[in-house]
Amino acid sequence: MPSLELTAAPLELPLVHTFTIARSSENVARTALVRLHWGDIDALGESSPSLRYDESVESVISGLQAHALGNDPYAIDALLDGLPPAARCGLDVALHDCIAKDVDRPLWRLLGLDPAHTPLTSFTIGIATLDETVAKVREVGTHPVIKVKLGTGAEIETLAAIRAIYAGTIRIDANEAWTAESAVTILRELERFEIEFCEQPIPAGTPERLRWIRERTSIPIVTDEDSKDAGDLLALAGCVDGVNVKLVKCGGIRGALAMIHTARALGLKIMLGCMVESAILSTAAAHLSPLVDWADLDGPFLVAHDPFEGMRYADGKIVLPERAGLGVVEKAVAA
Repeated sequence: MPSLELTAAPLELPLVHTFTIARSSENVARTALVRLHWGDIDALGESSPSLRYDESVESVISGLQAHALGNDPYAIDALLDGLPPAARCGLDVALHDCIAKDVDRPLWRLLGLDPAHTPLTSFTIGIATLDETVAKVREVGTHPVIKVKLGTGAEIETLAAIRAIYAGTIRIDANEAWTAESAVTILRELERFEIEFCEQPIPAGTPERLRWIRERTSIPIVTDEDSKDAGDLLALAGCVDGVNVKLVKCGGIRGALAMIHTARALGLKIMLGCMVESAILSTAAAHLSPLVDWADLDGPFLVAHDPFEGMRYADGKIVLPERAGLGVVEKAVAA
């Protein structure tokens, strides 16, 4: 049996617009690109680590390069053992691509899922001046769902301006920027704009404060930073309405499946999310999307020059690839 051979390198992704959230801003996203070779199979993986979770592109690359692989891509648990979440994500995605290519099936089919059941994805609007925000929303056009980043003030004015020109579904995300008290005040003001849900209004670590907020507003509450992996979910049951599952937080497809099944058992709704990343990681997550209630898999929307292509969108609905594995291919380089 041939040996597994892995390479990992930084991938720089220039963005369409400067992407700003409550705690950071970037013009170029950096991820870790993973290539896995096994016999005549070339597989792709990606990780989009965040310093918020104490991992970086450099730590992912060094961790993977030092990790022993052996020769059996089907030994997933053993191969992932000992890796921190973001590094585990990059290898996990590549292994699933490799296995599905080995049996010549799309990953969604290998998982027994129905591609007709994919949800709509939101399109994220980063924090900007009011005029810039309105211009970004106009660029979105008829896309049916947007997620608006908040947390630096002017929340009411921002949503009023957006709702004046946009009739679709609106989600909001404060990325831990508010206190519980300010969250209640702001959310009550925003209720008139028909907000689908609010994501992570306060810093992670106090589920009982999320419950306190939830009891005082009609806008549903969804976690992100509070829900890293399946082990976090029991403490959130009864405190929030749903959780955001991201492959890079929980360690890849295997970890995401554990989160999804745990959330269902606890009566929590599920959003499948992403960081700013290429089509590799967003498409890997998309293969799980028939299992969830909401999707926020808009990485390919935000990237100006993505060197990869995978899933597509049909009026906001995720369309899964029919090709084997992840179904992600490299775009031809112009001469």
